[in-house]
Amino acid sequence: MALLALGINHKTAPVDVREKLAFSPDELDEALVRARKDGALSEVAILSTCNRTEVYGVAPLHEGRTVLEWLARYHDVSVEQLMKNAYIHWDREAVRHMMRVACGLDSLILGEPQILGQLKDAFSAAQRTGCLGAQMNRWFQHSFNMAKQVRTQTDIGKNPVSVAYAAVSLAQRIFADLADTRALLIGAGETIELVGRHLREAGVTQLTVANRTLSRGQALAAELDGRAIPLAELAEYLHEADIVIASTASPLPVLGKGAVERALKKRRYNPMFMVDIAVPRDIEPEVGELEDVYLYTVDDLQQVIDEGVKARQSAAEEAELLIAQGIEHFIEQLRARDAVQTLMDIRQQAEVVRDQEIEKALRQLQRGQNAEDVLRHLARGLTNKLIHTPSVELKKASAEGRTDLLVQARRLYGLSNSQADD
Repeated sequence: MALLALGINHKTAPVDVREKLAFSPDELDEALVRARKDGALSEVAILSTCNRTEVYGVAPLHEGRTVLEWLARYHDVSVEQLMKNAYIHWDREAVRHMMRVACGLDSLILGEPQILGQLKDAFSAAQRTGCLGAQMNRWFQHSFNMAKQVRTQTDIGKNPVSVAYAAVSLAQRIFADLADTRALLIGAGETIELVGRHLREAGVTQLTVANRTLSRGQALAAELDGRAIPLAELAEYLHEADIVIASTASPLPVLGKGAVERALKKRRYNPMFMVDIAVPRDIEPEVGELEDVYLYTVDDLQQVIDEGVKARQSAAEEAELLIAQGIEHFIEQLRARDAVQTLMDIRQQAEVVRDQEIEKALRQLQRGQNAEDVLRHLARGLTNKLIHTPSVELKKASAEGRTDLLVQARRLYGLSNSQADD
């Protein structure tokens, strides 16, 4: 069994592919159970964000395609299409990949901290559904520790940026003064909360939060000193917004072209700036065809993001070095645990042989046999049984010309290698 990291991200797949493979929070538990059952995975966790869908697991080395086929079947996409965009990492490379994800080195915005929380959520979901075992537990914990080490020992977290920050930065380029604008936030999750905070810091004072669960929207609106409306009433308030930023977990768009056209008419065609951060998308792509709408998706934020991460490159290089060391440490731990298990098995086998020989000796003593003869027979029998299997295997190795095994055997038993070298 080997460690596996498989999936797609913003580097390998466009948004229209990523949205097809996204898992909503409501379906994640069921997906985990099905992945373990149908994907040849003994342990599994799923990370699904706007920029990536990844399956982490423990599986036989030859079963990578089985997991790909399960993912394609679950989302009703062709395996061929998925293979064009997917990547598969095993063992060392899988460990490296998760560590880089945890540290924000594989994110759209270099070094962004939000992904670590999302990875911890993926860990919790796998743990909650019983899909997490000892191997993956160690893997996740080591990745979390590595992220903490990178944050404390490098400057990767300085001047923090995120998709939310990039969206607001783009709005600042469109409007001369954000203080004169009104913003409508669709959703009430962590990303929208970050957007709201950045907008407030940029000077926006009129904020409206539209959310399916009104109480959650009201809670966020209170934090932002704004107002909340039910998502069902979105179309009634849309014309008031100069800035619309959406990020929900809805599997279907919550804002269509018709609603935006009606809002523009009420606005007398004053332009609207819109950013759709969600995957799957919250705003119908056709909205971007309207003349007075400036619609951007997460993929369109790349230029803004690139400018914000230039200062992080040297810190990222330092982080990569720390990760390289972390991988070696993790692999050493795995090997050490393998050695411990092997030693336990050897000891258990030897103890079985010992107990059998002792029982035989005790029966001989009970029959009145000479104690000295019994002890000699015990020692001879114990020695013969303990070295029987190694003797057979070493003779076989010698006949096959496998001198390396002979050398290692002499080393294990503390013998000189002079005869093996001859």
